[in-house]
Amino acid sequence: MNSVLDKKNEILNLVNQAMIDFENITEEAWNNKPQPLKWSKKELLGHLVDSAVNNIRRLVVGQYEQGVKIIYQQDEWVNYQNYQSADIAEVKTIWKLLNYQISRVIENIPEEKLQNNCDSGKGKIEMHTLSFFIDDYLVHLKYHLNQIKLTNS
Repeated sequence: MNSVLDKKNEILNLVNQAMIDFENITEEAWNNKPQPLKWSKKELLGHLVDSAVNNIRRLVVGQYEQGVKIIYQQDEWVNYQNYQSADIAEVKTIWKLLNYQISRVIENIPEEKLQNNCDSGKGKIEMHTLSFFIDDYLVHLKYHLNQIKLTNS
């Protein structure tokens, strides 16, 4: 899968399949924290919401501003948004719609902009291309969706 269109479609397919899979997860399973400092499934999905938000920003701003620094502190984002007490239906809907949006953004990035750079380093410079962020987003999305599904009860 090399083309931007292939990656956009892969994201949409993952989201559509996940929304079906999510129906088999009980409210109790969404809320269960395996350990006090570990995220629940609901918090993992909230983290994927945050990832989508931050990557949309990188992919949009990175098209017109070279080298812009866009980082986020994942634990703080999950904690301050209090996903654990959110309605899971809302978190699922937000996540789905943000992935539709990131798919639209990805599809519309001109080929010549895919090599633009964005800095995502925390406390250091860590430059990556927009193309890298798209690939990394897919890897990250699959990783956490598998985490959510593996302990599917």
